[in-house]
Amino acid sequence: MFALVDANSFYCSCEQVFRPDWRGKPVVVLSNNDGMVVAANRQAKEAGIPKFVPYFQIRDLCQKKGVIALSSNYELYADLSAKMMQIIGRFAPEQYVYSIDESFLSFARCYPAITCLKTQAQAIRRAVWKEARLPVCVGIGSTLTLAKIANHAAKKISGYAGVCVIESEPQRLAILQQMPVGEVWGIGRRLSAKLTLMGITTAAQLAAMPPGLARKQFSIEIERTVRELNGQMCKQWDEARADKQQIFSTRSVGERITDIDALQQALCKHVGIAAAKARQQGSSCKSMLVFASNSPHDERPVSYKAVVQFPCPTASTAEITAAVSRVLPQVFRLGVRYYKIGVGLIELMPTKHIQYDLFHAPTENPALMQTFDKLNQRYGSDCIFMAAQGIEHKWAMRRDKLTPQYTTKWMNLPKVQC
Repeated sequence: MFALVDANSFYCSCEQVFRPDWRGKPVVVLSNNDGMVVAANRQAKEAGIPKFVPYFQIRDLCQKKGVIALSSNYELYADLSAKMMQIIGRFAPEQYVYSIDESFLSFARCYPAITCLKTQAQAIRRAVWKEARLPVCVGIGSTLTLAKIANHAAKKISGYAGVCVIESEPQRLAILQQMPVGEVWGIGRRLSAKLTLMGITTAAQLAAMPPGLARKQFSIEIERTVRELNGQMCKQWDEARADKQQIFSTRSVGERITDIDALQQALCKHVGIAAAKARQQGSSCKSMLVFASNSPHDERPVSYKAVVQFPCPTASTAEITAAVSRVLPQVFRLGVRYYKIGVGLIELMPTKHIQYDLFHAPTENPALMQTFDKLNQRYGSDCIFMAAQGIEHKWAMRRDKLTPQYTTKWMNLPKVQC
């Protein structure tokens, strides 16, 4: 049996952890530069606040309904996610972190150590709430897809109260009949529209589809979904995720960039982010793409880019930063008000498999970068950084409604008066 533990309105719930006075109130979280609504809790949805719409269009409605609008506090979300996953992992021998707010557990070969899965699921909910103050729902099924289905039922079907264990055939069919086909894991908007045209509108109707026909009409993945809905295990979580072949760091700036120094600082900031990710997965970069553009809605949209080839693959922030500074004149034009900038490490290879040659000896210092990363992991992001990034980032992402980073900044530590 598999369990899926999923946090309820994760971004909004994280914001309420250190603000108990916000619990039970409508909360929405905005995207980069406070652009649009990317997360809304149940109270906000009941107040009529839609997701994925520009905030300026619903600002008046939010004020009228008393909705609390907040900027994305990614540092807080990542830290609370790590804590939540650590708590969840204690309840099963195998865990797979699926996303920032979802985690699979496997209860294979756990009997008789775990005699009642429903009791175990309730214990998970209590522990996460007690230790992290995050509300979660737990769904348990005999396949990964049924675990997803059970989690959906735990959240949205009355009577389950946050925990659903699919243990019988009548229960499985009853839940599938109440679930729209578009809610099934792996069924996207296009597939859902095509299935609807075929008269398949519920998960139960999809489960009743002959697997061979599903494969013929769609793909082998849909066939596997059909089989999993019927309790036949076809999908496995990856024991080790494949390394990324490309790593990009890009962002729209909060304030337009018009001078070369600010552009250099912004690009070097993204180099630091991308290079750290490459080192984390044990990769080195052979080629890099540097790009900068104004807004596509400007009167004259323009975009500039430069490609850097490294004679010896590297993951050193220092070396890649120096390369960006060398090609900066290729992407900067006087008079352009830059809006979107970024870098991409586009040709990655495993660091341990690099073959050096006589004419291009490595110049990076792995021990230095290891110390660099350890300091940032221990004391917080950008505790130490390359001077080329600058100190005052006027171009940084606009987050006017940002809450304190309670768990990652010393100055933001909560103060308790007693």
